[in-house]
Amino acid sequence: MTENEKFDTIGLSRRKMLAGLGAIGVASAGAGLGTTAYFNDTESFEGNQLTAGQLDLLVDWQQTYDFGEGRQFVSAHPDHDGDGEQSVEIDDEVFKYSDFPDEDDTDSNGANLPVLTCENIPPLSEADFGTDPVTGEEMETLVQLTDVKPGDSGEITFSLHLCDNPGYIWMQAANVDDDGGTETEPELLVDPDNMGDLGDAIEARLWYDEDCDNVYDPAEPVDIMLTLDFSGSMLYDQFGGVVNGDDIAINGTTYGETTKIDLVELGTRQFIDFLQSSNADVEVGVAYFDGEKGGDNEPRTGILQPLTDDLSVVDGALTNLRQKLANVVSGGAGSTPFDGDGNPDPFVGGGGIATGTYIGEGVDDAQAELDANGRTGVAKQNVVLSDGESFNGTGSTTFSSPTAAADDARAASPSPATDLFTINVDGSASTLQSMAGPAGGAGGDPLFFNDLDDPLNIPTVFGNLAAQATQEKVIMEDTLANVLAELADGDGIPLDGNRATLYDELSDPADDPDRDAFRGDGVMHCVALEWELPLEVGNEIQGDTLAFDLSFYTEQARHNDGSGPELTPA
Repeated sequence: MTENEKFDTIGLSRRKMLAGLGAIGVASAGAGLGTTAYFNDTESFEGNQLTAGQLDLLVDWQQTYDFGEGRQFVSAHPDHDGDGEQSVEIDDEVFKYSDFPDEDDTDSNGANLPVLTCENIPPLSEADFGTDPVTGEEMETLVQLTDVKPGDSGEITFSLHLCDNPGYIWMQAANVDDDGGTETEPELLVDPDNMGDLGDAIEARLWYDEDCDNVYDPAEPVDIMLTLDFSGSMLYDQFGGVVNGDDIAINGTTYGETTKIDLVELGTRQFIDFLQSSNADVEVGVAYFDGEKGGDNEPRTGILQPLTDDLSVVDGALTNLRQKLANVVSGGAGSTPFDGDGNPDPFVGGGGIATGTYIGEGVDDAQAELDANGRTGVAKQNVVLSDGESFNGTGSTTFSSPTAAADDARAASPSPATDLFTINVDGSASTLQSMAGPAGGAGGDPLFFNDLDDPLNIPTVFGNLAAQATQEKVIMEDTLANVLAELADGDGIPLDGNRATLYDELSDPADDPDRDAFRGDGVMHCVALEWELPLEVGNEIQGDTLAFDLSFYTEQARHNDGSGPELTPA
């Protein structure tokens, strides 16, 4: 199979070869581990920084423990006041983990800080690993379980920020110490050798915590509108629509160049494919927006596909977006995506295209569709993608402010209250960020905003948004001992930068085409590990202790296939 054949509606493996140098690095969370990395396995450097090209993996976390009275904070990074709760002071303002709870989840008491970026995350050398929640003594490892009682539970969620260049990431465990501990008479009756049994007795789950709130979210029904920019700058070269001169294969057709709308087609159809394969309880519709063409005096916006639970129909609506966009942009007066009168050639078509981009009207159309045809009592989402500025054209139509339209949608005016996710493709970042936020909440929420400098990352964003629309993906659910054994084996567990791909972290090879690199744009990705000691556990674990550290290994995507060569420090 050629590289071009791999770059289709399902496999996006060519994005593993984005810009950067072949480099590897490690960010470890654990006492005394610090942060180190290696270039070509020979030259070491500090802080995961390279002078020629960079690979910078930054990690933060929140760890909690539940003794039966609710989750208590154990340790966090950063933790500016040392109280165990993740917190940071930025420009004289303090942000805390508990400032960001999921209002729709009664189990949520906060979330890892969405305000942390590649520029403000403190180095791991400043981390405080806190004190043992039972003994009160200083923690010798990141996770330390002593005097655990049946029914006790705990959790740790890591936020990963890969900065500067795309790379593959593995999660690892080290310094695992499962000890028999204190010998008690009841334990010796059932465990005369006083073996370390705690890890085998504890039940654990490792998963991608998409909303970073330290709580596993199962599947819930949701109605989703995809609201897409159909302006000329998404296709035509003269307006910046051509991304590069690489071939791209879409639905059996190979084009000699890659455009933004091609990447939208790949991403949205992968979005739909993932929802289908997950048997998600969803209905999906598609809205579009452009501007207005001279003489029309009307914004070109509308519904490409009404809400439906037949996702194969939605997939069909998202097929051949070059032509459908061209029909809107370069077709005759009053053209719709289905007229067939536009010129889809990115180097020839597009002359005299519409003036202005009506993002607000697109949001209004999507909200009206959710209001008219959405299911009662079901969560609502709108995913808005644009690469341009929103402003009024030259016609007589009333201009709808995109921020006002988004405010109305989130506030259920008209109903229903809708989560607004926005994707900025090197366009009006400030506008799209101010629109983004949860149903019933304010705009400007960084958890709902995706800012892309590189359009090649469009499919990955849609993949991760698809993962948020379904149950969060479980990597492994087993005893804690078995989870730690998997993490400590070889390079550890390979993580997937795009959870919508059908990649199995435990059974598929690390260089599988369905495993994607992380984008390297600093976007927060969360991985969580939770544990619980069942109530029915026996006396064999009395006095037992368990301690371990966790770490993350990264390998730059360019010149590497994700297979993870042996790390051999000089």
